[in-house]
Amino acid sequence: MKIGLIREWKQPADKRVALTPELCLEFKKRHPKVELVVEKSPDRTYLESEYEKAGVLVVSDVTDCDVLIGIKEVPVDKLIPNKTYLFFSHTIKAQPYNRDLLQAILEKNISLIDYEPLTWKEGGRILGFGKWAGVVGAYNAFLTWGKKTGKFDLPPAYETNDYEKSMELLAQLDLGKTRVVYTGNGRVAQGIQEVLELMKIRETSPQEFISQPPRGAYFTQLTSWDLYHRKDGGDWDINHFYNNHKEYCCEFDNFLPYTDILINGFYWEDDLPALFSKKDTKSDNFNIQVIADITCDVEGSVPITMEATDIYNPTFGWSRKGQKQVEPYGENTIDVMAVTNLPTEMPKNASTEFGTFMLDHIIPLLINGDEDGILKRARLTENGKLTDEFSYLQDFVEGK
Repeated sequence: MKIGLIREWKQPADKRVALTPELCLEFKKRHPKVELVVEKSPDRTYLESEYEKAGVLVVSDVTDCDVLIGIKEVPVDKLIPNKTYLFFSHTIKAQPYNRDLLQAILEKNISLIDYEPLTWKEGGRILGFGKWAGVVGAYNAFLTWGKKTGKFDLPPAYETNDYEKSMELLAQLDLGKTRVVYTGNGRVAQGIQEVLELMKIRETSPQEFISQPPRGAYFTQLTSWDLYHRKDGGDWDINHFYNNHKEYCCEFDNFLPYTDILINGFYWEDDLPALFSKKDTKSDNFNIQVIADITCDVEGSVPITMEATDIYNPTFGWSRKGQKQVEPYGENTIDVMAVTNLPTEMPKNASTEFGTFMLDHIIPLLINGDEDGILKRARLTENGKLTDEFSYLQDFVEGK
């Protein structure tokens, strides 16, 4: 078997890798009979010389590889027929912007294993960058707050490209009586919480957050239980909530007068009420000045997220008076950070964690066999067809 780590072609350039040079060295120790090569790339956070030092051949042609491993979607014209690919395809929810990608994968007889549905036998995702989206999203929230208030200036996280250095910079900030709300309870929320705790910002319950005057900076976490309540007044039940979104109303309006910074890490679906309305931003009770929308659903849970942004132009403004998108940091704007690929701002840290799980739990299945069906459950296509698990995408593929 020959495995290739492919170049990331999607723009803006993503600097993450599936295996770091150090992990490639470990790969060679564990699997000496498997050939591993790295495709040349001008954009990786690791130099080609670092891979060569680890004993990995850097090549310009990977057409002779059996398995090709990347991170983001592969452009249609870069797909090599009759190969097995692993990457985030962003197609399993029938995302319309990637329909042509899935069509091409089928036409080229590619076997695609998507990272997102890779789950343990007992359930739960194996791979993901959610924690690092939370970490960088929280960092960017305070970077934006500093620019908004003029009180401090932080470098972009991609300039430091180091988790510990970035956390040191945050820990030095004087936030006064800044009030922060973050939403969610998954991996993204884990990253946000980690940052806020390292900054030594005091945590309060949601009830205390809105009932007591600030004595220094503090934050609270809002989960689905805190945000949504049944319209009929019934008791909270998580399964009922997941299956009956339209029977719930959002009560985030209780927090609007007391929040300076909103960090949104809540998984949202189209049939859920938004956190607030665009018209709400006109109200004197709407105190939020900075929103770090990590989930980045355009006009979704944060209805003034008007576009997805990139790491080099991360923020836009929303005019409360004009009710439209404007330049950020104006006198009466709400400033929204909506970067879609946040983990690429700390690519070394994010790649190390991702690659460790990849090496420990996924690579062995590719080489030694998939006894528990982990790869099978995540295989979208095979032999030019959708697999049974993803046959629901057939109408999507056909444009119906």
